[in-house]
Amino acid sequence: MKTITHVLFLLISSVSFTLYSQGNYQNFKTSVYTRAYEVQKMDDQHWLDSTWQVISSQLKVDKIYLETHRDLLIVDSKILKKATKFFEKQGIEVVGGITYTIDESNQFETFCYTNPEHRKKAQEIIEHSAAHFDEVILDDFFFTSCKCNLCVEAKGDRSWDEYRLELMTDAAKNVILGPAKAVNPNVKIVIKYPNWYDHFHELGFNLETEPKLFDGLYTGTETRDAVRSNQHLQPYLGYLIFRYFNNLKPGKNGGGWVDTGGMRFYDRYAEQLWLTILAKAPEMTLFDYRQLLIPLRDSWIPEWKDEQVSFDYNGFLPLKANETMAKTAFHSLETIDKIAGKLGTPYGIKSYKPFHSNGEDFLQNYLGMIGIPMDLVSEFPAEDEIIILTEQASKDEDIVKKIEQRLVSGKDVVITSGLLKALQNRGIRKIVDLEYTDRKAIITDYLVGRNMVEGKTPITIPQIEYFTNDSWEMISGLDDGLGWPLLHQGKYADATLYVLTIPENYADLYNYPDEVLNQIRGLVNRSFDVTINGPSKVSLFLYDNDTFVVESFNDKPVEIQVVMTEKVKSITNISTGEKLKMEIIPEVKFWGRVFAPEKYSYSVQLPTHSFKGFKIDK
Repeated sequence: MKTITHVLFLLISSVSFTLYSQGNYQNFKTSVYTRAYEVQKMDDQHWLDSTWQVISSQLKVDKIYLETHRDLLIVDSKILKKATKFFEKQGIEVVGGITYTIDESNQFETFCYTNPEHRKKAQEIIEHSAAHFDEVILDDFFFTSCKCNLCVEAKGDRSWDEYRLELMTDAAKNVILGPAKAVNPNVKIVIKYPNWYDHFHELGFNLETEPKLFDGLYTGTETRDAVRSNQHLQPYLGYLIFRYFNNLKPGKNGGGWVDTGGMRFYDRYAEQLWLTILAKAPEMTLFDYRQLLIPLRDSWIPEWKDEQVSFDYNGFLPLKANETMAKTAFHSLETIDKIAGKLGTPYGIKSYKPFHSNGEDFLQNYLGMIGIPMDLVSEFPAEDEIIILTEQASKDEDIVKKIEQRLVSGKDVVITSGLLKALQNRGIRKIVDLEYTDRKAIITDYLVGRNMVEGKTPITIPQIEYFTNDSWEMISGLDDGLGWPLLHQGKYADATLYVLTIPENYADLYNYPDEVLNQIRGLVNRSFDVTINGPSKVSLFLYDNDTFVVESFNDKPVEIQVVMTEKVKSITNISTGEKLKMEIIPEVKFWGRVFAPEKYSYSVQLPTHSFKGFKIDK
């Protein structure tokens, strides 16, 4: 069987490549990460020349990471110097990388930082790397999953997260940073975090201590396929996680990192790159050199290729025999670069995630997928007009007191049913007396205000009980004539505590009818000038310079309405200059009282898996 590289060699000898564009991108750097296995091959000049020709003829590259170690393979200094010299001659910035794995194929076997021999080896690797580079990034694996006898004995009566958080902070200081700076005082050590942030603490990734210790952070923004994968990460995570890590070390989150894994069609790969840049990452790292050499396949072309989608298959097809994934990256980045510079700083609804917390894991990303702009923070947001708290917030022992203080100060709080369950015996019932019961309801229809809405599919939710007139349902889920709160409100002091009931399967949020989603968005997004109405799997990204982006992750075209709370001169498509047509949503009165003020709606057609950016002209 011919290898990918052998096939590429044959293609190089018979086909000339076309450079698709000159110069670098305007709004971000593009980097390529190279594993130690491929760096080792760079000792072969023919392999290095020919593979780099394949990549550089299709993709504009600013920077390359040369990995010095992976799976106990340490690249020789001679090869590192040769490869560094080669890329610097091409005008490429060269930095180092390390993956601290013993055997990646063995369930990502990591180093044991309890083991003196492993610590010694890890120190040798960072010293070797710091001697060659002034910047070194630690790939995903600076954690430990080891439960050997040494670890079991050292842990004692502590939990695994308590032990590992302390262990890895010590390793960061004494195994990595201290030795690296001793070898090269100018070296910048960057820790790259993977995408599974809600589970970090159990494996020793310490977001409380490490951002302060390391010179910079980096973000794994890959989400791959949300269905056909072990992680089931929602696309929105690629945006939210960059913003979260940037909040941990403002201005020091160096970029986002995406691989080609789990790609069923080209749009899915492209979306991950787009979301990284929409989060305003200053650098886009493509993992990895080897994957950029993968030949393109017809099987990755989706059925919606003839629509006017953001990926623009008209400019991408037909596929040629010499083309690889490098072209896909180029095509995707060219698309997002056209609007990235016109967007300001992102913002959204703050959601408090205390350090080392979990509960309703990754839920904020599902909320982002139904059109609620989210912003994860590690400090309790006391000043914002409205915030969303999930079960994660229960990690804070003073969370009920902090919720009460917000309400007394006149600022509303939305909590999820999961947080209600965690707090109902910790004092939340003194604010609003609600009970998360052990019973479930299978809802089929909805009551939104006074309107009955037919559901799409049966959905299982927890049954929440309350005292009539002490609090009240805003949206009810109906189960054979019985109604249960989906969105609930209870007054306290000068504000309101809202409870958002989360389905047993988080993905059922996507099965809520548009009318239900519109009501939820209307409440949560009310502190913004803009929200959206319409179906699920459409995200809203807001920026502080009166711009916004809407992106659909649906497998068919959808129509949404952009809803403004104030009348503006116009809303203009950033890419086309087209101005949207405004329609007035009349105010709603009941018994002479205004229940909903006049609003202004703009219809937007979104093709399959596509985004559009807009400027609000006030």
